[in-house]
Amino acid sequence: MEKKFSNDNFHLYTEIVFGKDTEHEVAKLVRKYGGTKVMVVTGSASAKKSGLLDTVISLLEQADIPVVEFSGVKANPQRSFAEKGYQLAVDEGVDFLLGVGGASAIDTTKAIALGLANEGGFWQFYSGESVPKKMAPVGTIHTLAAAGSETSGSTVLVDDVSGSFAKKGMMYPDVVRPVFAIMNPELTYSMNRYQTAAGASDILAHTFDRYFNSVSCALSDEFSEGLMRTVIRYTKKALDVPNDYEARAELMLAGSFSHNGLTGLGGKSPSAGTHNLEANLSGNYDTVHGAGLALVMPPWLEEVLARGTDSQIDRVAHFAVNVFGVYPDYSDAKSTALQGIHRFRGWLDSIGMPNTLNALGIGEEKLDEIVANCRCAPDGIMHGYIDFDKKQVNDFFARLIER
Repeated sequence: MEKKFSNDNFHLYTEIVFGKDTEHEVAKLVRKYGGTKVMVVTGSASAKKSGLLDTVISLLEQADIPVVEFSGVKANPQRSFAEKGYQLAVDEGVDFLLGVGGASAIDTTKAIALGLANEGGFWQFYSGESVPKKMAPVGTIHTLAAAGSETSGSTVLVDDVSGSFAKKGMMYPDVVRPVFAIMNPELTYSMNRYQTAAGASDILAHTFDRYFNSVSCALSDEFSEGLMRTVIRYTKKALDVPNDYEARAELMLAGSFSHNGLTGLGGKSPSAGTHNLEANLSGNYDTVHGAGLALVMPPWLEEVLARGTDSQIDRVAHFAVNVFGVYPDYSDAKSTALQGIHRFRGWLDSIGMPNTLNALGIGEEKLDEIVANCRCAPDGIMHGYIDFDKKQVNDFFARLIER
């Protein structure tokens, strides 16, 4: 395939502190990046139950850094909760935000930090009304290898304030990246099988969406294929032996590097579009984001084979060969591609990911609602590697209903 390059701006300044017991460096890092009073933002009771939250707060207090705790972030983070956090941060005079937990806690942390740096406003950035120029400093200690928010320049919130429950995201790598990310693979040991598998699917999806792009380069293809193979190889190990440090470490690194821009070098938007297809599933029905992505990726590939150009079909064949080890018969690219899709589905089945909407807890009666809420542009088209109009969105999800 002939390669084409787009102009690119790769901006990664997050300091990664990786390895066992690295959470004990939190106070030093907060001081390094100017923090004098910290808001610790976290999700459910898991960080408390594991003892991580108490450890972090104790370490900060021992270093004479005052702490404000803000807990209760939901799995699909909500705008209203971030607004409460912002107000608390203002009232308490916080100057540094620390996200502890999964990507939802980190995304909420970023929203609060954007509010602090922009006189309380942050939703205008999610809605696309304006572009952020600054953010208060954010550090992270994440406990689930998944969305990669700890080093990415993106953040997502669900708009529960307007009642639309639309999932709104933005990506501004030069503004929205944390200043440091503490990464201890041992902190992911307590994640259950479903969380681990959904997280792995999320990791793979971030690179999958970048890989299926009309513009790419050979180096980013190598990064992408290697990262996806790494996720496929180590997910089963992490599921079979939850405290396998090697497996957890590989997945943790893959999660960050899948979404920090590395695997998209030389590419351009729009990319594949599976995140757009999934967005209102987790936004409106509070399903697990990674599980929804697992559901839509294989049938999206089938859609490419049905409607794509020869070069797009060839791209799926390369995915099959270089990620899933299918024999490289490019004289029959479609057959090669179908073998790859079959192996992809088999891997997702083997790690317990859903293959129907019903398995996500979404029934046929929601189909019209899903289509009505799909993330289409003003022209009524969901743009991506292949475009979807609303009829095609309807047909796509109708095929995912269990009969």
